[in-house]
Amino acid sequence: MISLSKVQEAAPALVSLYKSAGVSLSRHGLAGERAAVYLVVDYSGSMKPYYKDGSVQALADRVLGLSAHLDDDGRVPVVFFSTDIDAETDIVLADHAGRVDRIVAGLGHMGRTSYHLAMDAVIDHYLDSGADAPALVVFQTDGGPINKLAAERYLCKASGLPLFWQFIGFGDPDSKQFDFLRRLDDLPVPEKRMVDNAGFFHAGADPRAMPDGELYDRLVGEFPSWLAAARARGILRTPGDVGNLARGAH
Repeated sequence: MISLSKVQEAAPALVSLYKSAGVSLSRHGLAGERAAVYLVVDYSGSMKPYYKDGSVQALADRVLGLSAHLDDDGRVPVVFFSTDIDAETDIVLADHAGRVDRIVAGLGHMGRTSYHLAMDAVIDHYLDSGADAPALVVFQTDGGPINKLAAERYLCKASGLPLFWQFIGFGDPDSKQFDFLRRLDDLPVPEKRMVDNAGFFHAGADPRAMPDGELYDRLVGEFPSWLAAARARGILRTPGDVGNLARGAH
């Protein structure tokens, strides 16, 4: 955990987010819990308005505010994805302002939506980091994947890893584009996966309008039950054991 005074020093604009995140974590019994936090961001063509209006930057700032409680390095690994992986980088407390625009300025064509490649990138990063703490992966998208079977397969195989995937939908909550994520959220245990390792919620057509407290409650709402299930199944292990378990995710 990063202290309030350090957040005030490194990123004063994020102090209110940091405080809101702390309230939600306490409400869900997660005060003092340690976890790596990842952000996965959709860079498909239909996402252009959400980059332009600052919604993606706002999400990145909110995730940083949450990460400052769960981790102590002041940085969130970020994967931008479309048809392929567009970028793998970090967003840090001391350099958060306008960071999304600077990253996107160096990217090329906005492609289609391929979840499983982004999931693979997160899995690789987690395993290569040697971490033994659980990870909360905030996975943002505005539509379903071009390869549904691959996305489902990756999620199911990754259920043996200490990774919880919290999917967030940007856009019309009634869109059929999100039917796949609703189904993914309800995949049966243990028939399909070892534990329920994913959640899904809509942030609406204007994600910035969702109050910070509500967003944080939704981001961490299912995390405690997953932690309990993962510990009961022995999924939260030493780094060496995690590495051995993970080979099936590729």
